[in-house]
This record gives sequence, structure tokens and C-alpha cells, in this order.
Amino acid sequence: MKALLLLVAGIGGLVQTLAPRAIVRAWTKALYRNAGDAEPREWVYVAARAEGAVIVLGALVGLYGVATAEDDETVAAVEDEEAVDAGDRIDVAVE
Repeated sequence: MKALLLLVAGIGGLVQTLAPRAIVRAWTKALYRNAGDAEPREWVYVAARAEGAVIVLGALVGLYGVATAEDDETVAAVEDEEAVDAGDRIDVAVE
């Protein structure tokens, strides 16, 4: 589930990076009553593109972390096996 959310965020960030004017236009229509009167300054598009790039980078780092993480079951099985091996090596004196 985490990988799916990261993938969706990454795709959204990629769209924002590649088409910042469309994203700013959509948000302006959603947030303002008179969206036709609003004229964003040029730096708004640069900021939207930079935000999209940061989102893509964060999603990629997160996906890499998910892909390289070990399963909890695998880690527990390895730890149990190591504990059994360690128990075999210890000599216990029984009286």
C-alpha cells in the first residue's frame, strides 16, 4: 500500500513538473471565486515546477526504500535460525 501511495505521489509530482501552468490554473479555479481575474506572477510557475521535482525525488527515494527493505517475516526467520545455531554451539552442563 505504501508503494502505491508513493507511486501516485510521484506521478502527480511528475505532472506538476512537466505542466506547471495547467496545475496552477486548476488550483486557481478551485480556490478563487473569480479565477479569471487572478493573474499569477511568473515565479509561481517556477515554484510549482520545483515543488513537483521535490515530490518526484521524495517518491523515488521512498520507493527505493520500500524495494530494498527486507520482509519482517524474513528477518524474524533469520533471527530464529541464528538463535538455534547459537544454542547448538553452547555446551550446557546438566547435573
